[in-house]
Amino acid sequence: MSFKIAFIGAGSIGFTRGLLRDLLSVPEFHGIEVAFTDINAHNLEMVTELCRRDIRENGLSVPITATTDRREALQGAKYVICTIRVGGLEAFATDVDIPLQYGVDQCVGDTLSAGGIMYGQRGIAAMLDICKDIREVAREDVLLLNYANPMAMLTWACNKYGGVRTVGLCHGVQHGHEQIAEVYGLKKEEVDIICAGINHQTWYVQIRHNGRDLTDGLLEAFERHPDFSRTEKVRIDMLRRFGYYSTESNGHLSEYVPWYRKRPDEIQDWIDLGSWINGETGGYLRVCTEGRNWFETDFPNWMKDPALKYEASERSHEHGSYIIEGLETGRVYRGHFNTVNNGVITNLPNDAIIEAPGYADRNGISMPVVGDLPLGPAAVCNVSISVQRLAVEAAVRGDDFLLRQAFMMDPLVGAVCNPKEIWQMVDDMLIAQERWLPQYGDAIAAAKKRQAEGSRLPTREGYRGAARLAVKTVEEMQLDREASNKNAGEADKGKERAKV
Repeated sequence: MSFKIAFIGAGSIGFTRGLLRDLLSVPEFHGIEVAFTDINAHNLEMVTELCRRDIRENGLSVPITATTDRREALQGAKYVICTIRVGGLEAFATDVDIPLQYGVDQCVGDTLSAGGIMYGQRGIAAMLDICKDIREVAREDVLLLNYANPMAMLTWACNKYGGVRTVGLCHGVQHGHEQIAEVYGLKKEEVDIICAGINHQTWYVQIRHNGRDLTDGLLEAFERHPDFSRTEKVRIDMLRRFGYYSTESNGHLSEYVPWYRKRPDEIQDWIDLGSWINGETGGYLRVCTEGRNWFETDFPNWMKDPALKYEASERSHEHGSYIIEGLETGRVYRGHFNTVNNGVITNLPNDAIIEAPGYADRNGISMPVVGDLPLGPAAVCNVSISVQRLAVEAAVRGDDFLLRQAFMMDPLVGAVCNPKEIWQMVDDMLIAQERWLPQYGDAIAAAKKRQAEGSRLPTREGYRGAARLAVKTVEEMQLDREASNKNAGEADKGKERAKV
């Protein structure tokens, strides 16, 4: 088979190298054309060099075109894989650190809450430019597979305003599926699930083993588990109060709802610092910073390490390659995809981006009707959807009034801050992220004027949060090179969770 796949944000070592391995583990894909593009020429060069070495050592001759010219990379592409992080780690730090001054303590800050909303403002502006290029130079039947966060917001904007058919992809469902099997002492493939909701708030609404329903005993099974009872306290409490287990990690979930991170003295009751993903303040920013520093320093050694093996047994559980395989070969793949709802989940809004079971084959991507979510989980999702809708419209229009309303409606921000604090925090974040927010020129100018002329509400300057750990130095990371390589090289940086 011969078609072209373009990677946007290809300087992301975690995603790009692994996704390319997944694709080239499919024998029919050994004749494809690959294009990498990134705005950072140095990162792009390193990742391309590594991937070309992998290809050679697997005995293949798949060409990779690497360019900072996005339109060149997109020319004639049938599939586009997007893994961008607009503003990089510099902007990401402001997503975490500025809200902390107002008491908004986030573990990740890339999906909802103050950080996720602002990440969406940067990402949507960039994604609409990307969509314009895709419409103009890629194939007419192009499919955009979006891995970038905030998943729902970016996928929403691409489908509604970008004019490009877009499916969002995430690995959260697979993790929870594995956990559910483990607490019952079963293998993952022995447990059948139906999981539905919105990205990072998807719910296991049906769990079966040999036709027997396992949902009712799930709370007790998690409470008995020696590891999860300690590391997944928020998820277990949500299961206790809403009746269903949620896909997202303890740390992620804790920042999407108003109950677990609003009082600094209680945060430690709900998290575990054995792994960042269990709730550490700014945990994802820390591991991403460590991973980038390590890759920059240790790259020459990566070129000496064994190449990735392009074999079925080494293929990851990321959905992207399986979707393309299904569409191209007709092999049926079932996964969980983020798409425009359009009646799939009947008690969530039709315009929202939902995450639900789907199938990929030669007929395309099909999303069966799930029906109603249970009322409690639907209510949790609907709160987040309202924030997402406001944030998407704000980003598209450059409307800071809608942006402030998104902050007001966010569960954690609203639990911690009063309206005047929210207004000032939005000003602070707009000013700090000015270079990545071209649509907010007038709003940023007004914010700067207010900041210069007005008296500021007091904030907690330098506050590091309830559970912040220091970024490891390269010297510290050298003490465990295997762990450092894994952190830098994995797209799924939450795969390794704390164990007793």
